[in-house]
Amino acid sequence: MLVRDRMTTNVITVSPETPIREALALMRRRHIRRLPVLQEGELVGIVTWTDLMRAQPSAMTSLSRWEIPVLLEKAQVREVMTPRPRVVAPDIPLEEAAMMMRLQKIGGLPVVQKGVLLGIVTESDIFDAFIALLGAPLPSYRVTVEVNDTAAALPDVTAAVRVLGLRLYSLATYPGEKGRLRVVLRVEPAIPLLSLVEGLKEHGLHTIHATGGTQFLQTAQAPG
Repeated sequence: MLVRDRMTTNVITVSPETPIREALALMRRRHIRRLPVLQEGELVGIVTWTDLMRAQPSAMTSLSRWEIPVLLEKAQVREVMTPRPRVVAPDIPLEEAAMMMRLQKIGGLPVVQKGVLLGIVTESDIFDAFIALLGAPLPSYRVTVEVNDTAAALPDVTAAVRVLGLRLYSLATYPGEKGRLRVVLRVEPAIPLLSLVEGLKEHGLHTIHATGGTQFLQTAQAPG
């Protein structure tokens, strides 16, 4: 999955001269938390909801109630935006964008190609992609088995599901204990969950967790 597969296009933008009050109103109206800042079509910054809220006068300010509206009307996005923001290309893997956001502690990245803003990818897009990759929106069983960390293990898992006559919606892996591999499956719920677990066991696959609908099964510990 690439950034272009999950980025938001038709991005709402502002200019450096946009009043802060107007930018805040735009974010509220469109339910967004960041705005790329363009000047003559070129990306020059990004401003977030947090940036704009920090620009608001404190409750402890000495300004009068007549002075505050005038101050807010004059204050512009350029005063609080992050200039020269980090950007990402549309054709890089989505996980690279996620790692960049994590390392930089930022919630979104403008997507730029040849100097042109194509879209924006945010933490919400990353969450949605994660959910889709794991097949969570589909009615299904979620089963975790633990196998030896070898290239031959995954074909064994998929073959077992195929023999049971079930459709495999998704498959993901992560490291288990003692050098083993944990495989998370989303499987068509066409047979009872216990029958699925028993069928996997017949193929030498130990289930450490299984759930789906109102059915739940969990073992305390995988064999050493």
